[in-house]
Parts: sequence; structure tokens; C-alpha cells
Amino acid sequence: MTNIELLPLEQSDREQFIKDNQEAFNYGALEEFGRRDDHFEEDGERGDLDLLFVSPHIHSKGIGYAAWCAVEKLHPEVKVWETVTPYFEKRNIHFYVNRCGFHIVEFFNSHHHDPNDPDSAEQTDEQFPDGMFRFEKRIE
Repeated sequence: MTNIELLPLEQSDREQFIKDNQEAFNYGALEEFGRRDDHFEEDGERGDLDLLFVSPHIHSKGIGYAAWCAVEKLHPEVKVWETVTPYFEKRNIHFYVNRCGFHIVEFFNSHHHDPNDPDSAEQTDEQFPDGMFRFEKRIE
């Protein structure tokens, strides 16, 4: 497995991080996922993976999986991880389900909006009209 070290984002790296993020998410999903914060754990030992990306120039080299494993090690107290990805992102769906062990547990679309985030309905309909999958990974 590739060794990955997770480091806090330095202010001097912020602009490049934003450019890389926009490239990886095709200049749109940053608005959907919002700005990353440093707090993963929520009530009930739940973690929300807001943002994880790898530059398209280095896809399929194990870097994303190694980064995810490092996140899990960094937060062993989290028993249930959650994340979302657009319906059309087959590569992300493969990554979360087949590589990282997540399960698809909900499908948000124009007929079923996220009940925990009423403000996301309009944004999801406009930005991702085909919907979003919600994933969970339970750590035993």
C-alpha cells in the first residue's frame, strides 16, 4: 500500500489546493460540498467525509485509497462514516463501494431530498439533476 501522510492545509498552499480541487471535481462540486473543515466526528461517533479528492493526473495509483486508510486511522473513534457523490460519478461510486467498503444507503433526487439538509434540495436539483448517492461505512 502507498504511504500517505495527512497534513493540515497551509495558507500558502490554499490557492493551488483550490485549483486542484476544481480540476478534480470539474469546476462545480466544490460549491456542493462546501469548504472542508477540520472536524470529522459528529454526535453518536459518526464522521462526515465532506471532501476527498485526488488529482486526475495521478488516478489509479492507490493514492486515494491510502489517503482514506489514513483518515480512518486518524479517527478510530468514528464508527460510522458518511459521504455523498453525484449519480454520474461512476469512478467515485466504484472507489467508495469496491475499494473503501462503503454501502449506498440513500439516493437523493428531485423526489427525495436530504431530510437532514433542507437547503440542499434546490442546489442538488440545479447542480446534480440526476441525483446524489449517500454512502455509509460502518466500522465494526
